[in-house]
Amino acid sequence: MKSTLNVTRIGHACQLIEIDGLRVLTDPWFTQTATYYQGEPVTSTVAGLGKIDALVITHEHYDHCDLDALVAGGFDLDVPLIGPGTVATIARGKGFRNVHAIEAWESTTVGDLLVTATPGQHGVHEVTFIIQAGGRTVFFGGDSLRIPELDTIPDRFGHIDLAILPTNGLCLRPMNLKQVVMNAEEAAALTAVLKPTLAIPHHYAFHSGRLGDQMITKADHDPRHFTDAVGRLAPEVAVRVVLPGTLVTVP
Repeated sequence: MKSTLNVTRIGHACQLIEIDGLRVLTDPWFTQTATYYQGEPVTSTVAGLGKIDALVITHEHYDHCDLDALVAGGFDLDVPLIGPGTVATIARGKGFRNVHAIEAWESTTVGDLLVTATPGQHGVHEVTFIIQAGGRTVFFGGDSLRIPELDTIPDRFGHIDLAILPTNGLCLRPMNLKQVVMNAEEAAALTAVLKPTLAIPHHYAFHSGRLGDQMITKADHDPRHFTDAVGRLAPEVAVRVVLPGTLVTVP
């Protein structure tokens, strides 16, 4: 009998993944600044999260690593925090007391939970993650570009139950529209390789404000482009576009 696997999208790339009662929070973002807008409701406060068994963070960008909000909200600083060395250094400076620094293809355990950093590429140093427990496997893509190393994941880890992928193809206008996040078509092509039971897009509602969207960033805010692309490239894979606060059970 399969272990239960649920996921609730808190907002942006912040997801609450639950495997057989183990609760993993990804890439926390709970606040907003003049150039960082969620573009959708954030459906939980830090205090409202309840017990968290592990916190995984792909990179140090504020919209994925809002540690100040966690500290201010009373988050338990003894909860294991897992991320690359760049994140680990910041976390220790914020007072987190149980920090696991791992880089691509390295693993760490938290009780029955096994977390492996997989490669990523972004505007700063980033890893992605394979999260495993109870015979279930989740790929969490943070906001990475699609890179060839990710195509090796099925050979290394077997069947993927759930893949959570960024889809907005974020480009930076001051850098000649340099792309720093995979777009819907690229995410769908990766989905076709991973062949998960369920794919969920994220990292698409974020924007930089009215002026910032014109001067700083360019992005695709419509997750249906991912759904359409998966329909063409991997029609056997189920896709769910998930509103923040919605709990999804993975078959």
